[in-house]
Amino acid sequence: MNAPATLPPLNARALLLALLITGIWGVNFIVIKWSVAGAPPLLVAALRFAVAALPAVFFVPRPQLPARLLWGYGLLVGVVQFGLLYLAIQLGMSAGLGSLLMQMQAFFTAILAARLLGERIQPWQAAGMTAAFGGMALIGALSGGDLPLVSLGLTLLAALGWAGSNLVVRASGGANMLSLVVWSALIPPIPLTLLAGLTGGWDAVGHTLTHSGWGFWAAIVFMGLGNTVLGFGLWSVLIQRHGAARVAPLSLLVPVFGLIASALAYHEAFPPGKVIGALLVFAGLTLHVFGGRWWPRAGQRTPA
Repeated sequence: MNAPATLPPLNARALLLALLITGIWGVNFIVIKWSVAGAPPLLVAALRFAVAALPAVFFVPRPQLPARLLWGYGLLVGVVQFGLLYLAIQLGMSAGLGSLLMQMQAFFTAILAARLLGERIQPWQAAGMTAAFGGMALIGALSGGDLPLVSLGLTLLAALGWAGSNLVVRASGGANMLSLVVWSALIPPIPLTLLAGLTGGWDAVGHTLTHSGWGFWAAIVFMGLGNTVLGFGLWSVLIQRHGAARVAPLSLLVPVFGLIASALAYHEAFPPGKVIGALLVFAGLTLHVFGGRWWPRAGQRTPA
């Protein structure tokens, strides 16, 4: 129960690294939306992980952890998180709103980590998460447009899969996180490809593989190497070093980058209300990360 207290707090280097990762993940939503416009979404997800795994597995050692954790991480991230997310985006979820709703994983992770791993959520962290959730709610309320219920449900299930993978990372102990990300990427392509063929037809699978242009394959490389290997590899290291409850809420920056990228790429409106929501997210994150320096401790007197 006291183990999480020994984890070091986030420093400036860790925060800058998180900023880079969340920026990549925010832009990734518009890449997903573009890539699934004319291709089976589950096949796109399968190709993404195939690129992440090959040829890296020939140069990266296998992670030293039980097979159940490796398979659990691969299935949660590959099939549940991204398989469902890609499908949700093709079914009508906008890139900006999808990036927002996926951040429910921060709350899922913090709650599950507190219940299952004994990580304590401090009062200032809870207050920061509340402020950030208010900002996300404001942005979502101002997004406009019809949101298909099936795409909403799939996106929330995808967020739950992300939260589950965060807990697998914590359970992996001192395993090499780059090895975990690369080797687990071998797991999703086969089930995702089978599901793509069964749900969308094998003709569509074959046509995508043989008739797609260079832009499509460039998007696959970006998603496989930039988003998966670099992004999730570094994110897993942050969680392992600083704790899931501390790191996971930083992903609330993703919808800020995602909404900006969507506004630029798809001309989605970004009115003043959304700016206020983004500022609330930043304020909540600031309180979550630095609030321990300001929040009055129990039994501690505030100087007059």
